[in-house]
Amino acid sequence: MKVWFNRISESRRSVIDTAEAEITIGRDPACTICLQSPLVSRQHAVVRSENGKLRLENIGLNSCVVGDEELLGGQSAEFEAGTKVRIWPFTLTFETEKAPSISPAELEAHLRGIMADLELRIHRKLLDRLDLYEFESGRHADAEGILLLENNIDDVCRELRVFEPENEALLEEITGLVLRDHLVNHLIMETGAEEIFDLAALTSTEYDIPATLVPEREAELHGLINFVRERLALNECRDTSEEVTRVESRFGDMFHLVRPHLHRELRKYLVLRTLKKDLKDTIFGFGPLQDLLRAPSVTEIMVVGRDQIYVERNGLIENSGRRFLSDKVTEAIIERIVSQVGRRIDRSQPLVDARLPDGSRVNAIIPPLAVKGPCLTVRKFPAQRLTMDDLVDLGSITAAAATFLRSCVIDRRNLLVSGGTGSGKTTMLNVLSAFIPFKERIVTIEDTTELRLHQEHVVTLETKPPNVEGAGAYMVRDLVRNALRMRPDRILVGECRGPEALDMIQAMNTGHDGSMTSLHANSSPEVIERLEVLVLMAADLPMASIHRQLSSALDVIVHLDRVPGGGRAVTQISEVVRYDPEERSVVLHDIFNRRDGRTLRPTGYLPSFVDSLIEKDLLELEFLYGRESAPRIPAAPKVLAGPLPGGESHEP
Repeated sequence: MKVWFNRISESRRSVIDTAEAEITIGRDPACTICLQSPLVSRQHAVVRSENGKLRLENIGLNSCVVGDEELLGGQSAEFEAGTKVRIWPFTLTFETEKAPSISPAELEAHLRGIMADLELRIHRKLLDRLDLYEFESGRHADAEGILLLENNIDDVCRELRVFEPENEALLEEITGLVLRDHLVNHLIMETGAEEIFDLAALTSTEYDIPATLVPEREAELHGLINFVRERLALNECRDTSEEVTRVESRFGDMFHLVRPHLHRELRKYLVLRTLKKDLKDTIFGFGPLQDLLRAPSVTEIMVVGRDQIYVERNGLIENSGRRFLSDKVTEAIIERIVSQVGRRIDRSQPLVDARLPDGSRVNAIIPPLAVKGPCLTVRKFPAQRLTMDDLVDLGSITAAAATFLRSCVIDRRNLLVSGGTGSGKTTMLNVLSAFIPFKERIVTIEDTTELRLHQEHVVTLETKPPNVEGAGAYMVRDLVRNALRMRPDRILVGECRGPEALDMIQAMNTGHDGSMTSLHANSSPEVIERLEVLVLMAADLPMASIHRQLSSALDVIVHLDRVPGGGRAVTQISEVVRYDPEERSVVLHDIFNRRDGRTLRPTGYLPSFVDSLIEKDLLELEFLYGRESAPRIPAAPKVLAGPLPGGESHEP
């Protein structure tokens, strides 16, 4: 029996061939398979072959996973040969006759690991040949300097014998990966003006030198790209995100049709073109993050270490297989990111929040705070503007609840959006803000600008950190106070996480109806508890006074959660009814909730302001409570000036 195993963060696998009917797994060197990790018990598991099947018994303290089944200590399970067994941080595959098949994700991670190793070797050779600091600082970032860089990359590849015949089979597999990446980049470069962010701005095409591009090969490459586009029917996709997702998921199934057209010279040209691009990204751009930042399907990038870059796609976290060349390169790219927004990061200030050119939010932390090396977290947002109809189509909210929230915004009700980290609070604020009438003056206040409003009359304010002397800081609370002097119709605070909560509540109570903000909380009732703490951070007030302020300021709380499968959904919509002096608490009533744990349904409770919504023709009770299925979200009535999801508005 052959047992293949590797660390989850590594692409290279080890193999043990044994004839024993009983295989022991653990940290103890006496085990058949010794896995060196403190997370593995000395005697962790025993695998026995019984009647042609395999049975694993967990005899350790920590759990292990057989296929999709988690086994705790003392539990056992039967499994077929080839089933993945995970004993953190290792993956094992048991094969009785043949070598295990490799999943597409494992193959991609393996090929990217090979490319990263090759780029590291080329980079080291370039350091011996050139002063790369001159290129990074921009002093040689002209056509002549970049041509010199590319010529040296050609020379190093010849020196390393990259394209020798013995590497042909491997290069053929790598070509499929780089061709898919090239197609994805090609699609992103075609993004139009309707995109929220200019994804094409995050490319290194400005460093492409026409002298190094071979017209004949470029024509062949263009023909292959068009062939793949036709085969995948990309013209049927609604937007760039759907096109990229289809390419990433289906390209492998039709690569066999492309393979015969990838002759040796074209393979060499495409791989060399990719090596040059990746190295130019490292020297001039954001290194291995460059493609991930452009990919619409990636919503979060998490750099754990130089060789561990995780991404979130469709709510699920996976290892991207990409790597930085070294910790020094990682720190250099982090410095490059934060310097673009006038911030710095070094040993004296090892923690920073910043924003990328496309609007993505960045948090970086380096040693001595990050013990194992520089860490980076990038929170991205959808490339297209999401509307309420999109959220309904995605199942994040029902049409009835969406129509109710629309009517609340137009009727100038104060809304608070709550939820955990990554639950979609900012996205919901963006969607709700689309219903604000275009004639109103809006002031947005955020730590890092994330709100992207459709309206024209919007004043965007952003906090400022202290300078090197520790002075000159302007926090959210300062900006909220200043916003009150700017004649706002509505104030939108990206997130309340400190004393500014008191100023926001006072603004809602002093004539700025229709304002909105977000807050971290686990449920609607916990919003009140969180606000109590935040208000007390600003002033020592009696609890009864705080509760009265909250009950008069807030009208509706919209709570979101991450649901199984990685999606985000609205799970509660509650009205803040009143302050109860006898109970000494704020009374909340759910208007919508997920009583069955699956579907957002009306509770039957009518909000206290429902008469106002009906009188203004914003809501029909039969629409909300009479039918399960509902039509699309209606347009704003002609008696009000309100935007539609598509950006239109009706004038009175």
